[in-house]
Amino acid sequence: MSAALSLRVTVGDTWVPLPIEAAPSETVAQVKARALTASGIDQARASEYEVKMGGALLPDERRTLEALEVKPGTALIVLARRRRPVR
Repeated sequence: MSAALSLRVTVGDTWVPLPIEAAPSETVAQVKARALTASGIDQARASEYEVKMGGALLPDERRTLEALEVKPGTALIVLARRRRPVR
């Protein structure tokens, strides 16, 4: 069994980096759901957000961290799929 990965996940709504420990077998969707919950955002809204790594969109959130070759210390960002107007 592989060791847990220490990730830095930032949700764009708060811009606060969250330290998240994740198993390599976890999917991107699972990590995104955990980050949203930790940021006070309802998991039911998860489809309204996308995940990026190194500036690139991760389009298939069913893939595992291991399959994406995510390394310890990797930074992920969870952003709203649609831009919101600035008021």
